[in-house]
Amino acid sequence: MPFHIALLGNPNCGKTTLFNAVTGASQYVGNWPGVTVEKKEGKFRRGGLDVVMVDLPGIYSLSPYTPEEIVSRQYITDEQPDLIIDIVDATNLERNLYLTTQLAELGRPMIIALNMIDMLERRGITIDTEGLEKELGIPVCPISASKSTGVDQLLHRAIHMLHDVSHEEDLSKGEGQLKSRAAELHRELHHIHGDLHESHLPYHPIVKSFYDWKVSAAIEAIEDVIRDLPGASGIPRFAAVKLFEGDPILVKNLPLSDKQRQMVEEILNSVPETPLVDRQMMIADQRYKFICGVCSRVVHKPEKPVVTVSDKIDRVLTHKILAIPLFFVIMLVIFVITFGPPGSFLTDTVSGFISGPLTGAVRTGLSSIHTAQWAVSLVCDGILGGVGSVLSFLPQIMILFFFLSILEDSGYMSRAAFIMDRPLRKIGLTGRSFVPMLMGFGCTVPAVMATRTLENERDKRLTVLITPFMSCSAKMPVYALFISAFFAKNKPLVIFSIYLLGIAIAILAGFVLKRTVLKGENSTFVMELPPYRLPTLRGLCIHIWERLKDFLLKAGTVLLVASIIIWFLQSFSTSLDMVTDSSDSILAAIGTAIAPIFAPLGFGFWQASVALVSGLAAKETVVSTFGILFGTADEASSVAALNSVFTPLSAFSFLVFVLLYIPCFAALSAIRREMRSAKWTAFAIVMQLAVAWAASFLVYQGGRLLGLG
Repeated sequence: MPFHIALLGNPNCGKTTLFNAVTGASQYVGNWPGVTVEKKEGKFRRGGLDVVMVDLPGIYSLSPYTPEEIVSRQYITDEQPDLIIDIVDATNLERNLYLTTQLAELGRPMIIALNMIDMLERRGITIDTEGLEKELGIPVCPISASKSTGVDQLLHRAIHMLHDVSHEEDLSKGEGQLKSRAAELHRELHHIHGDLHESHLPYHPIVKSFYDWKVSAAIEAIEDVIRDLPGASGIPRFAAVKLFEGDPILVKNLPLSDKQRQMVEEILNSVPETPLVDRQMMIADQRYKFICGVCSRVVHKPEKPVVTVSDKIDRVLTHKILAIPLFFVIMLVIFVITFGPPGSFLTDTVSGFISGPLTGAVRTGLSSIHTAQWAVSLVCDGILGGVGSVLSFLPQIMILFFFLSILEDSGYMSRAAFIMDRPLRKIGLTGRSFVPMLMGFGCTVPAVMATRTLENERDKRLTVLITPFMSCSAKMPVYALFISAFFAKNKPLVIFSIYLLGIAIAILAGFVLKRTVLKGENSTFVMELPPYRLPTLRGLCIHIWERLKDFLLKAGTVLLVASIIIWFLQSFSTSLDMVTDSSDSILAAIGTAIAPIFAPLGFGFWQASVALVSGLAAKETVVSTFGILFGTADEASSVAALNSVFTPLSAFSFLVFVLLYIPCFAALSAIRREMRSAKWTAFAIVMQLAVAWAASFLVYQGGRLLGLG
């Protein structure tokens, strides 16, 4: 059986950077059972041991307030991993050590990875790591995860501790086996690690020094009462502290008998609460007193604070006047590169290959083996024409993801949430809601799920309702196709205006909702701005691959199935006879029935109606549908076909509708789960359809009045 190492730490402490550095491409991502919180695991082998490293969600405390904290706590207490690596941000030692004091009480083997030590040194600050190790009673390894400095030493100590765990487990196998295994381990460790004369501290730190004598005596007494109970066995100290605090999860789940409950009550009454200080506050206060004392002895600061590069950059990027304009300038530059000459050249290259050599070779190959004409049409016109028309935009999607990953890894996204707090308050939200909204530019599904971190129910519902107006990456192929057809000379500006319109509509919708169906007081917003970091190439590649993997998976499943269905519906009539003119097909009949709804918007023809309906499966299918209906597999022929049915004004109106109408079925499912209400889900669908229709109507009819149509 492999050993399990749990990575724990505060948000922005560099935990994921360390996880990527250690596990690399061997990691896999999913969700925790029954929870939509992301689960990351990675396997590696070192020192003769197979290890599974689990990257737990970034949390500040093991007190259960958010889904992330609940997931992390349940994993640590229920699964009891063989080793905990606590990643501590050296630049924020006091705040990070609060979680450390909680982890220490679990009694699990543990090691502290003191991260970002290089940034600390640039500020002229030093930490006595040996002194910190003695103060806490926990091994401490200084590292810089982004530069892979100290990571080998950290793993060296971690593997050594796991060998000790393995050694202790062998004690139960008999004295004869123990002697043989001990000699074998000694030889193996000596061969792998060389001289192992370094001192090793005990696994269990000196946690009694956290509290004063009265609180400590009460916790020890509770510990004696609950030691053997299910839910406390293996973690009696942690359970006793949580019971002292009145932790709701433990109070509910710990199977105390009436006598034990009475004993615990008597112990708690010996440490009475006051109107101003409850027992949870007592624990927190005494933890921080301990932490402050430790930091005062091990942290050495210069007399004059050093102004860091992060401080200098923030003076500009978080400036009260320049911050928001600079944010939009940065996004505009990204769009210029993505949709300008570099992105267009790559897209044209891929598109030409799919429509030319690839499709030609497949068609020739199928014809040479006398394949039926309908099968050739299915493969070349249906599958390659549909899926290929979407895959041709893969280079632009990669470029966009690349730049968004840089902004995320560098620490700028946290600044974006900070600077957007003030304008978001105008619509009743805080900068915390900007994080899910920002995720909406990638995919609406995880963006909606991210609203679970919002504690205020009104904020959560408001954020869920307006997040779909953010332009997800699935809509990008539609934009790229139409902009190439009608706005080739101003690609970056037009695409930027589309994204900006989505933000503006979201703000306007939020403003109206706040004053109508979602009235309430604004929540508070407190966040930490991490120091700027230089993204690593390896980290960027992993992030880009994770996002592209979803796109490619969708292309190989949803888009493939949708392309086959659309090909069938446009190739056969209602009597199931194969047609030569798609206007006689089943699809044309369906599209003709709903086309009048879109006539006032400038695209009241059946092909556009069908494309929008197919977009409910996945927005990329809008492009694949046009590719199949017009019999085009490359961008050039698609552009010519679109020009025959759209005008520049009606094309822009169509893009506005695609931007704003309801997202894919997967996103609607996520909205239903997070809203926990069919009524609110129905309201979201009706609102988004109404907003999309009204906005497109204003664009098209307003343009006609101005003489643009």
